[in-house]
Amino acid sequence: MSNTITTPAKRTTRRSPIYLHIAAWAVPAMVLGEFAMLAIVPVAVLVIGTLVDARVKPLRWWAGLLGVLYATPLAIWLLRDDGAQSLSKDMSPILGALIVAASVAFLIKVYTRRRR
Repeated sequence: MSNTITTPAKRTTRRSPIYLHIAAWAVPAMVLGEFAMLAIVPVAVLVIGTLVDARVKPLRWWAGLLGVLYATPLAIWLLRDDGAQSLSKDMSPILGALIVAASVAFLIKVYTRRRR
């Protein structure tokens, strides 16, 4: 018999689900790529995902901030009579920059969360 001690393999568990990572990366890519109207899908995934999944409860405020920032130009675009044909063309560059900044802040928060 050998006296070697074997350590159990570490289980690498993701602290947050992969769909949140994908959605968080998709928001700035779509807004900067001028597909802002399609960005409603990853924004909705982030907001709903953080509300439903208990593992990412600390990220709810960040997802809520991103949702509100995205809803602002969307509401302006929908309520204006003389709006452009696409949300990307109608959105203020400042609002676009705020949405991208909030999604980057969300990504930073996702990757810098500590294990509990």
